[in-house]
Amino acid sequence: MFTGLIEAICTVKSAQPGPKAMLLTVDLGGVAQDAKIGDSIAVNGVCLTIARLDGTVATFDVSTETLAKSAIGRLRASSQVNVERAMKLTDRFGGHFVQGHIDGAATIKAIERHGEFVDITFAAGPELLDQMVEKGSVAVDGISLTVAGMDKGTFTVALIPQTLKKTTLGSAKIGDLVNIETDIIVKAVKKQLQNILPQSQLLTAERLKELGF
Repeated sequence: MFTGLIEAICTVKSAQPGPKAMLLTVDLGGVAQDAKIGDSIAVNGVCLTIARLDGTVATFDVSTETLAKSAIGRLRASSQVNVERAMKLTDRFGGHFVQGHIDGAATIKAIERHGEFVDITFAAGPELLDQMVEKGSVAVDGISLTVAGMDKGTFTVALIPQTLKKTTLGSAKIGDLVNIETDIIVKAVKKQLQNILPQSQLLTAERLKELGF
């Protein structure tokens, strides 16, 4: 379990084919201080397990499923990635529940600057947008953010200077592909409603009231 609060921007050392689809090595820098083989690390929001550790450089096995669901297959040597260690039970919970299980990828469609603040709009498919709500949480490349607005085919987040400084979104460009993990609470509610409602019945405000919501 992660919080979406990025600990460091780290550098990819190599990304190459391996026995499980891809071998990814990342220089974790100071994040490696208390790391060990078997630990879970979120790399751009993807939960990976340290398979080898040489000093501060960690090697991860990336599966075919992870490559299919995320943008991690686009990483190359020198790529910059957001890194977060799995949270401890004693940690303050400052972000939101982030599993490190990517739901899909989105593309940066627009970047609007307002002084030191930035709004970024992402183009995403209905399978992702149907699992989002305005003012709800979303993890973008592992960063805990709030959905500021939604439109047909897009969603927007508002970034503060600290987020721009401490994450890779500070150097993001239009056209970049990013990993998206939607809020587990929204997904759970949506799943239960799908089980309750007949498939042919539309989910309306009136029907929700009838169900006690």
